[in-house]
Amino acid sequence: MKTVPVLCLLLLISSLHGQVQAGEVDVVKVQLKQQSPGTYSAAVTLKHNDQGWKHYADRWEILDLQGNLLATRVLAHPHREQPFTRQLTDISIPDGVNQVRVRGHDLLHEYGGVDKIVAVPRPSLSP
Repeated sequence: MKTVPVLCLLLLISSLHGQVQAGEVDVVKVQLKQQSPGTYSAAVTLKHNDQGWKHYADRWEILDLQGNLLATRVLAHPHREQPFTRQLTDISIPDGVNQVRVRGHDLLHEYGGVDKIVAVPRPSLSP
């Protein structure tokens, strides 16, 4: 009789272990390129041990340093390949914003992994 509760406890610990293992989303790399004045494209590389449909990296976001949301790239499914890179185009970044913060999000932990702050490339003015 005592083996049944022990078995149940082991199964519970095992199921929680998978959720804990996945952790939070880390932003590994960001490439920001100007498409036209004020408009940019971004290639963002994320790392997250996706565990399936209930725990996966579901988006990344670009914010100015005051926390205003500038762009969101929704990720529609879990990713087996890790790390992985996804792109977004036509991102509007206002004049005067010289740096942006890129953060990842997952379904279980939401925010909290490693973010990246990157410089916004602006064309140099030649004399």
